[in-house]
Amino acid sequence: MPEFLSFINDILWGSVMIYLLLGAGVWFTWRTGYIQFRYIRYFGKSLKSSLSQQSGGLTSFQALCTSLAARVGSGNLAGVAIAITAGGPGAVFWMWVSAIIGMASSFAECSLAQLYKERDATGQFRGGPAWYMSRGLGMRWMGVMFSVFLLLAYGLIFNTVQANSIANAMHFAFNLPEYVTGLVLMGCTLLVIVRGLRGVAKIMQWLVPVMALVWVGASIVISLWHYAAIPAIFESIIRSAFGWQEAAAGAVGYTISQALTSGFQRGMFSNEAGMGSTPNAAAAAASWPPHPAAQGIVQMIGVLVDTLIICTATAMVVLIAGHDTTQSSINGIQLVQKAMSVIAGSWGASFVAGIVLLFAFSSIAANYIYAENNLIYLKMNSPRNIWILRTITLLMVMMGTLLSLPVVWQLADIIMALMAITNLTALLLLSPVVRIIASDYLRQRKLGVKPVFDPTRYPEIEQQIAPGSWDDVPRR
Repeated sequence: MPEFLSFINDILWGSVMIYLLLGAGVWFTWRTGYIQFRYIRYFGKSLKSSLSQQSGGLTSFQALCTSLAARVGSGNLAGVAIAITAGGPGAVFWMWVSAIIGMASSFAECSLAQLYKERDATGQFRGGPAWYMSRGLGMRWMGVMFSVFLLLAYGLIFNTVQANSIANAMHFAFNLPEYVTGLVLMGCTLLVIVRGLRGVAKIMQWLVPVMALVWVGASIVISLWHYAAIPAIFESIIRSAFGWQEAAAGAVGYTISQALTSGFQRGMFSNEAGMGSTPNAAAAAASWPPHPAAQGIVQMIGVLVDTLIICTATAMVVLIAGHDTTQSSINGIQLVQKAMSVIAGSWGASFVAGIVLLFAFSSIAANYIYAENNLIYLKMNSPRNIWILRTITLLMVMMGTLLSLPVVWQLADIIMALMAITNLTALLLLSPVVRIIASDYLRQRKLGVKPVFDPTRYPEIEQQIAPGSWDDVPRR
């Protein structure tokens, strides 16, 4: 089985996903007028506006923190370490590239999720890729297929990845048996997920900023402590990314390929741009200003924070510790723990264990919310089915603490690729609508007025959106 999964993984990530991700990111960068560069000056204003509470949904900040909870997991720790082990320091550079390009894809999917959102039976906004596949493309079958992929990924596979990282970290730091970690994690997960979308969002708006600041702050302190090594580390990242370090050995092509593949693969697993997961949180927000692009811009901040800041913080810890830690014989999270122990002493492994516990646990909670959201799309959200999903989620968390890491990562990579292929296909078909959203927002910004989305200006779009989803928005 591991050999078969590796074969499928090599096909998907060896060429298909790299070209699709690059192509989609470049396409949306162009179609939206280089939005991640032109709108960067609005990031601060958008973040401030995201705190405004509107009726019918989460605040944009709550949606951002919920999406960051899913993004900021073991991929930011174990995934970065695995990327460096497989592709060398150059993988970090390609992670950065994947984030910069992926910001445009994230804007596209999150803006569409806002545009095609609808209210559930309680009045809460719901939406995501399945919704814009149905309403924007008129392809409910595609939405059903995507929802099934997401339920498999976020209800099953991805939670095993997160639980696996927690169990390994706790065993390495405290010699805690994996099954004990699994039982405790199951109990804590249940206490959180029974609170539903709003309850989880309220927890994440406090937990996510704190855990991110603690880890990034620790990395900054370590970097300043070893400031003399920083120039050499950045030089090795750039040189390795393009194979310059290996040119004399005649292995340039292979090294570039490994660095690019590892960097893009782990970068996407971390920031989830284009995968179709983040729109499930973005659609739940009642954006302010009331325009689909506003939520798209806020979610671009999430990609920036996740990969360019948090993943870089992990990379600095691993690279400062030196080559002694980059061993393929130990798994990713233990590599980070060993790196921190080399730098800071025996307490380093325990500190990383605490960080991965927060990162991975928040991801498990957000993953469940995504899965439950797609049960609603499939109209299978009866109390009985909700509890079946919760039970399966808890069982997968327990199994994740007992499975071997290579199998877990391989399954995660394959299901992530299937989700991304389906979602990116829909995004490319809807790119004219994405362009309308981006240009309409920028037009109003240039006029110096608060951007407000008026669907009556676009009759074709007005026919597609859910009744009542934009009725409260003032018309110009």
